[in-house]
Amino acid sequence: MSKPFVAILMGSDSDFPVMQTTLDVLKSFDIRYEVKVTSAHRTPAATHAYVTDAEQRGCKVFICAAGLAAHLGGAVAGITTRPVIGVPIDGGPLKGMDALLSTVQMPGGVPVATVAIGKAGAKNAGYLAAQMLAVADDELAAKVKAERQKNAEEVMAKDAALQAQLK
Repeated sequence: MSKPFVAILMGSDSDFPVMQTTLDVLKSFDIRYEVKVTSAHRTPAATHAYVTDAEQRGCKVFICAAGLAAHLGGAVAGITTRPVIGVPIDGGPLKGMDALLSTVQMPGGVPVATVAIGKAGAKNAGYLAAQMLAVADDELAAKVKAERQKNAEEVMAKDAALQAQLK
């Protein structure tokens, strides 16, 4: 079987600039991924076919980005038992609040792990997918842990620089 991968689904190609952050995170951990534009509402049969096929080919995590009604994550979660991470896109008159609520308010038994609205959520979706895959991959787990340590060291260095300025 080939190496596991993450599928990144977007309701529109206009979501790609936000989701580029997810790709960057996955690349930093050498995690394979596929990216697809598909819609819960406009192409439900194609969405179903892709999710089923991706799962059979080794997809272990689905990341779904959508704005406004944002039903893509829920639609995918209804098809697969693989983890689904929803990224609410910050668009429309409600600036992503509608997408957040549509993504997070799933019925019991059909979970979608929902991250923050917009680019911060897209970044966290990549990290969360890496952590999910790391459960069964010690090498990846070590990379994730090292990245956390690097982030902590950067914060401590910024604090040290601030403290030096304040003296």
